[in-house]
Amino acid sequence: MRTVLIAAGTSLVLTLLATPLFIRVLVRQGYGQFIRDDGPTTHHTKRGTPTMGGAVIIAAVLVSYLFAHLVTLTPLTYSALLVLFLMTGLGAVGMLDDVTKIRNQRSLGLKAWQKLTGQSLVAITFAVLALQRPNEAGRTPASTAISFIRDIDLLDLAVTGAVGGTVLFIAWAYLLIAAASNGVNLTDGLDGLATGASLFVFGAYTLIGIWQSGQSCLTEVSTQCYEVRDPRDLAVVAAALLGACFGFLWWNASPAKIFMGDTGSLALGGAIAGLAITTRTELLLIILGGLFVIITASVIIQVAGFKLTGKRVFRMAPLQHHFELKGWNEVTIVIRFWIIAGLCVGAGLGVFYAEWVVGA
Repeated sequence: MRTVLIAAGTSLVLTLLATPLFIRVLVRQGYGQFIRDDGPTTHHTKRGTPTMGGAVIIAAVLVSYLFAHLVTLTPLTYSALLVLFLMTGLGAVGMLDDVTKIRNQRSLGLKAWQKLTGQSLVAITFAVLALQRPNEAGRTPASTAISFIRDIDLLDLAVTGAVGGTVLFIAWAYLLIAAASNGVNLTDGLDGLATGASLFVFGAYTLIGIWQSGQSCLTEVSTQCYEVRDPRDLAVVAAALLGACFGFLWWNASPAKIFMGDTGSLALGGAIAGLAITTRTELLLIILGGLFVIITASVIIQVAGFKLTGKRVFRMAPLQHHFELKGWNEVTIVIRFWIIAGLCVGAGLGVFYAEWVVGA
């Protein structure tokens, strides 16, 4: 538990103190956000606000994770390192996208195929490595079985054979990673919205990791124990992400002094997906990340509706911009969406705990 607390506290302090220093560097370099002219007119005042703040989040998480283990003299684990790899890899793709936007002074960064290639390489590498390195109990960080609160035997992709199961798992993991990273990316449209929503989810995964560690099959064999490879260390990663989001939110809340950019949104989305896969709570993520699901669905509905009828369902997608164009204040939208995110996380944790109580 000390490792969890140290990681959370260290990452909070690091982002709280390092972000203003990073803002000064970005201002000197002229790395400001480009704002689309077809969006809400209130966003024009944000033109030039420093972006790529996600780099501070990533650095703080990596440093705090290593520092917490150094202080407590506990070993690093394969599962946690994989999640950190996924976060950092997708963050690097996002940074390339952000730099391209700034250099070209437009809202579009990397070409679609370039961004997709980068995301695919990182996601597929993670998926392949997640099925390697079993521990003494024979458990790998991920499983070929699709999971809800634990693996669902009837949905084991390995039923098609070793090779076929691996290929199907890679496809499934890629879908989860793409959905989560793009979901956070779409949510990142208002000051503090994606940061605040993400910290709710990381808080949930901190609790889930701690609970799974206490009920691990390695220490207590029962019908309700959790077959997760490194649950306590996954809680350390989640706590580091939680603290980093809290510290960054101090500067990212309205009026934002810095934006996380694609560097942060892709990294946070990747971390969320990585935690879902390694804690065997893949389908539970639909509930925990309910706000991201709603916002992503609004884009899908908008595009499908326009193609089918030629009319827009919303004034603008993603959903938060629809309410902006209806005249809602930005802070009002953010707070209400945070409430929705909190309710979704509360519901997800309730389902997670209820499953254990019913089966106990």
